[in-house]
Amino acid sequence: MSFFEQVGTMAIGSRLRRLSAVFTDEARRIYSLYDFDFDPRWFPVFYVLSHSEEGLSTTEIAQQIEHSHASVSQIVKAMCAAGWMSSERDARDARVNVIRLSEKSEALLPRLREQYEDVGQAVDEMLAEAHSDLWHALGEVEHLLEEKPLYSRVKEKYRARALPDIEIVDLRPGSGDAEAFKDLNMDWIRGYFVVEETDLYQLDHPEEVIIEAGGHILMALYKGEVVGTCALIHEHGQWELAKMAVGDRARGKGIGELLGRAVIERARECGASSVFLESNTILKPAIALYRKLGFKRVTGPPSPYERSNIRMELKLT
Repeated sequence: MSFFEQVGTMAIGSRLRRLSAVFTDEARRIYSLYDFDFDPRWFPVFYVLSHSEEGLSTTEIAQQIEHSHASVSQIVKAMCAAGWMSSERDARDARVNVIRLSEKSEALLPRLREQYEDVGQAVDEMLAEAHSDLWHALGEVEHLLEEKPLYSRVKEKYRARALPDIEIVDLRPGSGDAEAFKDLNMDWIRGYFVVEETDLYQLDHPEEVIIEAGGHILMALYKGEVVGTCALIHEHGQWELAKMAVGDRARGKGIGELLGRAVIERARECGASSVFLESNTILKPAIALYRKLGFKRVTGPPSPYERSNIRMELKLT
């Protein structure tokens, strides 16, 4: 049994890299057959330039072949050194180099087009012998990855695997949860901002300041260990989602989302018509999570936190 048969579909990247290496080696042999001293990696750049009468900038080439600017720059440099193309300053903008095929390339184009035709026919015949349409299948896979990257698909499985071990509970007096509530939030705040007086007021006395005032503090447990927390604060007739923090080692398991949804559900049980939160726009993952939970940006009174520059609200009724 081969390695790929043994490992299965999770080795798709390795198998495609191996297939790519096989085609690259074959391409070198084919260029040699036609007596061309040509690196197969140059083909996309050469091809788009052969269809441009005016020449193209490195940026334009990179956009057309969907390569990085750095990669195209390296290829252009190598091809210029090998005499396949030329580079000169754009007469309209001296900051831009215009890349064109050299006289050598122009002279060889008729023979190269014959090679293109032969290779195209050979590949079409090979694909016709296959039981599946590989070319269109690759296009479908590329489209599916654009719609939803493999990382996102695997992350869903990762979270689903962790889900049975995650439990959301109310803060348990005398259990050490109050200390964990403070420690998790202090670590999070210090990682991005400066701890403020308002933070200390709530974190030093969470049961008296938040719970006894009608609010709630939820704790996330992973395999019985406290790894996250979030509060629902009730003040002046309003409900606030606040003090959400997840420990570094527990991130990526979807705990923040579970805490957020649990707090929202608790707000509904308490009869809240809406829930607001305050955050900072530099926290892009957090803002994305809040939007996923249904929060929308709103204007409001000045925040007691210096670090806050965005207020968001979720209507519950």
